[in-house]
Amino acid sequence: MSYRSVFRPGLFAGQTVVVTGSGSGIGRCTAHELAALGAHVVLVGRTAAKLEAVAAEVREDGGEASHAACDIRDEEAVKAMVAGVLEARGRIHGLVNNAGGQFPAALAGISARGWQAVIANNLTGGFLVAREAYTQCMRQHGGAIVNMLADMWNGMPGMGHSGAARAGMLNFTETAACEWAPVRVNAVAPGWIASSGM
Repeated sequence: MSYRSVFRPGLFAGQTVVVTGSGSGIGRCTAHELAALGAHVVLVGRTAAKLEAVAAEVREDGGEASHAACDIRDEEAVKAMVAGVLEARGRIHGLVNNAGGQFPAALAGISARGWQAVIANNLTGGFLVAREAYTQCMRQHGGAIVNMLADMWNGMPGMGHSGAARAGMLNFTETAACEWAPVRVNAVAPGWIASSGM
């Protein structure tokens, strides 16, 4: 059964869109929808086997997908991944900055190491991927970046590290939208989603 979207068929035809964290959850579903709308999706995540499985799903549904295993917390790996996508595809039209991760914990019980790991996943990694997409391609050719946040406006009891990182990503989004115009930089802040991530 083909993927059903509320958007018009072919909306992203001929475009290359990078989706981080696309081995599962929201990223996987986003990749499926973009591919169904005509995009060539580049699946990015840490685990090649998961990415290969999602790429196979996308192709089975008639879409186009490739993948690049990359730890977005590693600056040199991110630079190389973006350069590799550009070498293979010529251009990055869009980036969905979805990768992230956290663990449930009260603030008083979070170690510095745990705090830093979540900040690296949910804030620093997203910044690195967006910066490289911008400096290596979008600054010259335009494009669109969508950063995934979370519903953190009233705090995130039990996940304060994630809330702090997502609030930082919101401010980064607002700043990048000004500094990088006319590249469009936006954020989406979903609530609790019943996905494999939960």
